[in-house]
Amino acid sequence: MTGRMAPPGWQVWTALGLVYVVWGSTYLGIRYVVESLPALLAASARFGLAGLLLAAYLVVRRGRAALLASGRQYANAVVVGLLLLLGGNGGVVLAEDQGLPSGLTALLIAVVPLWVVLLRMLDRDRPSSRTVLGVAIGFVGLTVLLGPGARPDDVGLGPAALIVSSSVLWSVGSYLATRLDLPSEPLVASVAEMLGGAVGLALFGLLRSERVHLADVEASSVIAFAYLVLVGSLVGFTAYSWLLGVAPVSKVATYAYVNPVVAVVLGALFVGEDITVASVAGGALTLAAVAVVVSQEGLRRRADPLAVPADAPAQMPDELQGRDRSSAT
Repeated sequence: MTGRMAPPGWQVWTALGLVYVVWGSTYLGIRYVVESLPALLAASARFGLAGLLLAAYLVVRRGRAALLASGRQYANAVVVGLLLLLGGNGGVVLAEDQGLPSGLTALLIAVVPLWVVLLRMLDRDRPSSRTVLGVAIGFVGLTVLLGPGARPDDVGLGPAALIVSSSVLWSVGSYLATRLDLPSEPLVASVAEMLGGAVGLALFGLLRSERVHLADVEASSVIAFAYLVLVGSLVGFTAYSWLLGVAPVSKVATYAYVNPVVAVVLGALFVGEDITVASVAGGALTLAAVAVVVSQEGLRRRADPLAVPADAPAQMPDELQGRDRSSAT
């Protein structure tokens, strides 16, 4: 922010509030979408439209040259997009389609930063002892959340286990995004990730024989779909991108543990999802662990820039990833 006047505090907190509420609400939006729209095809259309709109924005603002990148960079971005959106978001929509509450889904996804720490450890990056303790606490919370008391009686372990698998794939995609050679312009990388993920989601949706039955589509699903594209993807994306340039890393990173709380509250208010003792206990442990990891790793890399996510909270701040684009190969 050198050479630029810092924006008023109310603007920063307004943008941060938008990120909290908008990204926290995407889980509820998915819940409404899958009620009458095919899960994977709807997710494909969501990210495909968002990617095309973002690409159009770049061309209008900067010309077609804004989309220039090497074939290798685009290919790498597509791989990341498949992991984030097909592997990560695809699991989310399928789990919610199978009845997993949106709030519990968000709490299970919240462990993504903890998986990333483990991936870094495998890559011989030694986190601090406090970070390791935070990861351990987080996985205790995850175990509680996977137990029967945190899930509705009619929802088995399968959808919850699917979310855990999705969070691992999400983490791998986020981690590779710090190691692969991607387009130097983060928005261009996001376009390629969204479009690549959209194609993957569409192919798997067709393999599952998903079809759109127009007579059965409910207005709430259509409204929620539009909300996810225009607000969840674009408004949240814009607010977050702006925050990257004007707010401290530690403040922006708080979305990682505020979004799940917003998702739980919205799920309870709008669709009557139960908040059980087990979900509160497991969620509290998980979010406390994420807060410890975010703050502790932020101290290690406070000078590093943040990455612009492809959409929603699919990627997390770079202080969790050790991002250094100059070393990408």
